[in-house]
Amino acid sequence: MSLRKNIEDKLQNALKQKDKVLSSTLRLILAAIKDKDIASRSKDNREGIKDDDIKQLLKKMIKQRSESIEIYKKNSRDDLLAIEEKEAEVISEFLPKQLSEEEIVSICKKTITSLGANSIKDMGKVMGALKKDYSEVLDFAKAGNILKEILK
Repeated sequence: MSLRKNIEDKLQNALKQKDKVLSSTLRLILAAIKDKDIASRSKDNREGIKDDDIKQLLKKMIKQRSESIEIYKKNSRDDLLAIEEKEAEVISEFLPKQLSEEEIVSICKKTITSLGANSIKDMGKVMGALKKDYSEVLDFAKAGNILKEILK
């Protein structure tokens, strides 16, 4: 089943169960997907964006929510914080599970060893290898910080 169809099915179930937060978040996702569909529409692309593009869109939406969560925490806006956290949780259900910090450290060390990287100058080469092998499950912001620490 395509990711788009999965989201649409979840929306139908949320509407039947009268789950307002879930249904509004799913509507936000579908609206963003439709915006991307329209932006990428051409003569040879009539069916819309593919699952990989949808995953990238969802990652972007989670990043936006994460930034908002940090701002709301700093400003003690617990009401808005709860909404953003719930939205991020719903969006992340459609993405592969991200690796933990310990797993990221382990993968970074293995990649550094396999490439023979020994300074911060090699960071681009290491990040390229990580993106090639772990693009679905790796948070590259965390990986970048970890690599900077290791490659000092």
